[in-house]
Amino acid sequence: MDQMRSYTINKGMMDSWVKLFETGIKPAHEAMGIPVVATWVNADHNQFIWVRRFADGDDVPAKEAAFRESDGFKSLGSQPGDQ
Repeated sequence: MDQMRSYTINKGMMDSWVKLFETGIKPAHEAMGIPVVATWVNADHNQFIWVRRFADGDDVPAKEAAFRESDGFKSLGSQPGDQ
């Protein structure tokens, strides 16, 4: 099962976002068995779209929970909801 995600990126920040994604987010996902199968930036250069793959819908909750507990995720720094 593929899951497409789309993020709005602030003006002027796309290059730094892509670097963070390629060096941190993508490897952290792949280390947890969540392959990233596609990425692209829209024509307006303000949307980052990516697709990650799971075995099936039942696989998603366990893989996401394991990812959020992983060192790779934690190394990305502060996350929404952190106090």
